[in-house]
Amino acid sequence: MSKRWKKGSTRAWRQTRALVLARDSYRCRLSLSGCTSKADHVHHTVAREVAGDDPSHLIAACRSCNLKAGDPSKADPAPQPRAWW
Repeated sequence: MSKRWKKGSTRAWRQTRALVLARDSYRCRLSLSGCTSKADHVHHTVAREVAGDDPSHLIAACRSCNLKAGDPSKADPAPQPRAWW
């Protein structure tokens, strides 16, 4: 769980999320490979740290597409080689 979600979602976020999903008719707007078309997530098109939860920077997305389109700057670090003894 990320640090920002340790306290759970807020009422404001749940309202914004519902607004974005309804606005986009619960259809995934990313349509990447493996897309299910049924949106149940909301994707930030501009980093949350920059734009916050402004609905103009949010789109509906299916889980698969939202995970694939995640922030590449926060990807897992490259694996380090292990020394074998």
